[in-house]
Amino acid sequence: MGRTFIKSYVGVCLEGAVIVLACIIFSAFASASTPHIDTSITTVTMIWKYIGEVIFNMLVLVGLIKGADRIVKEMLET
Repeated sequence: MGRTFIKSYVGVCLEGAVIVLACIIFSAFASASTPHIDTSITTVTMIWKYIGEVIFNMLVLVGLIKGADRIVKEMLET
């Protein structure tokens, strides 16, 4: 019973570490892709382009967080 508890505890800690790492990667990726001003396109197009980039970045973050549980379970299978 103690071994199962320790294994579960380590799994939860690793899952938290994967989520924190995903958030750090997301913030670095989001800050690196600052929008650049392209005067050859309309303002509405620039806004939609920026919204598309933000939504894509958020979907990547959500995918990494959702996959954290699966990644940790695969790491602890033995």
